[in-house]
Amino acid sequence: MGAVDINIYNLAIYYMLLIVPLGLMLWLNIPMMGRTLIAIIRMTLQLAFVGLYLQVVFKINSPWLNTLWLLVMLGVADFSIIRGCGLRFIRFALPLFIALIAGTAVPLICFIALLLSIPNIMDAQYVIPIGGMILGNCLRADIIGIKNFYTSLKKSDKAFLLNLSQGARLKEAIMPYLREACESALMPTVATISTIGLVSLPGMMTGVILGGTNPVTAIKYQIAIMIAIFTGTAITVVLATLMSIKKGFTLYGVLDPTSFSK
Repeated sequence: MGAVDINIYNLAIYYMLLIVPLGLMLWLNIPMMGRTLIAIIRMTLQLAFVGLYLQVVFKINSPWLNTLWLLVMLGVADFSIIRGCGLRFIRFALPLFIALIAGTAVPLICFIALLLSIPNIMDAQYVIPIGGMILGNCLRADIIGIKNFYTSLKKSDKAFLLNLSQGARLKEAIMPYLREACESALMPTVATISTIGLVSLPGMMTGVILGGTNPVTAIKYQIAIMIAIFTGTAITVVLATLMSIKKGFTLYGVLDPTSFSK
């Protein structure tokens, strides 16, 4: 037995629940009402489009179409990371895109081909939702890590330049900032892993249970996806930060101000 379907009219009425957080924003005078409303509208339109599109994708189940959709997801994530970190799109689009591919593809292929042993590793039923979960977490970790990395460098530019002037190579001088950025990016995932099951029943486990699967099977899926997410975020954050160094610094090892959009 699958999950109970949601009536579209009931869902429309359910939007009234948003009066609570929006009302709290007004009461506390939090200046994000406009952004929140735009985010809700975007979420609704994007999910409506994706829902209709995925019906077609799942029905056709073409490896080429599935790959194309994953590339679109990667491209959108790439753009979101660059915008969220305030970087120049032309300079950083390619290295961050490559890092996202590596961070998503490695755990995704291991999940589907090795763990599930599915012959068609591009099966839409598995590759799109699992790839989306991994990519979504990579996106969040990248924004936290890369933004933290360059913000810390800007704030500590004198100490950074002092290290360079004393003979440190660029990779040696940036190592403390890279270490701090990666720790801040990975910490949310580590915190989630340490409290999962006791504090929350996460998305994949809930979805599998609602789909009518045995809870033990759902738990095994959730363990597997958390390992995949943690591996993917670690690969993406470290690789993205290291690959962005060539674009973010001058030939003399100094942070290039023209690398940032603001």
